[in-house]
Amino acid sequence: MKNNTMTKTPVVILMAMICCLLWGSAFPCIKLGYDWCMVGDDSASKILFAGVRFTIAGIMAIIICSIISRKPLIPKTKKTAAHIVSLSFFQTIMQYFFFYIGLSNTSGVKASVIEGANVFVSILITCLIFRMEKFTAAKIIGCIVGFIGVVLINLGDGLDMSFTLEGEGFILISTIAYACSSVFLKRFSKDDNPLLLSGWQFLFGGIVMAVSGLVLGGSFSLPDTKAVLMLIYLGFISAAAYSIWSELLKYNPVSRVTVFGFMNPVFGVILSAFLLNESGSAFSLKGIAALAFVCAGIYIVNRKNKEADNNE
Repeated sequence: MKNNTMTKTPVVILMAMICCLLWGSAFPCIKLGYDWCMVGDDSASKILFAGVRFTIAGIMAIIICSIISRKPLIPKTKKTAAHIVSLSFFQTIMQYFFFYIGLSNTSGVKASVIEGANVFVSILITCLIFRMEKFTAAKIIGCIVGFIGVVLINLGDGLDMSFTLEGEGFILISTIAYACSSVFLKRFSKDDNPLLLSGWQFLFGGIVMAVSGLVLGGSFSLPDTKAVLMLIYLGFISAAAYSIWSELLKYNPVSRVTVFGFMNPVFGVILSAFLLNESGSAFSLKGIAALAFVCAGIYIVNRKNKEADNNE
């Protein structure tokens, strides 16, 4: 029954958009969190802050999902533990370690565009390396159309063609790591509960990042209630969004789900306009056009996926 529910197009769209809305809110909320929690400008402090955030996310996900499942979600086999460590390495540790260092050496605009490429990478890895899906023209076209929207929403805000290993290169590595994690989660979910994998990979990765940040000399503080609440909310974003995302990946083709990732930067720009007073491209003709391209790309990939599913 759950399988049928999670594969229905309206459910996939609703759940994926909720995830993207939550992840989109992370863009402005992380900026506010840096300010409210007095996080230093150095990479070590940002890695420490991210580590604490993901540790909280892991604890929240494990507790909430255990209540929903009516049993404690605890890894019971070495194989499950190995899956958690592998997933955590790509999804949390590698992705965010390179992302935070790369972000400190490039602009947020360029990072957003490069991150948008994770949809391409996810589909390429799924189709060409693991051969879990067919590589079709519709998927290529849908990705290109969606990616045009991501570039468009950032166009004119400092976007250029410069490239450095420590900046754009690290962001690209982060993007590849995230794409790999989506594919691994799909594979691992065949044997393990995706909610269990989600919670424990965050907890393990968060602890590793927090300890690394401390060793490297990072620091931050929680001077008041709003700082504490912001850190908790950032943890909730990861716990809720990734748990829902992992369920979608378990029951649907990777390409059908990951293509919604193009909405993350769009939601990020729109929510930044409200929370940070950064009107910019959010409500301009460019912003509307970007949203149209992203929605068109999502439609193309999902329409063809649905037709392929009906033909099988």
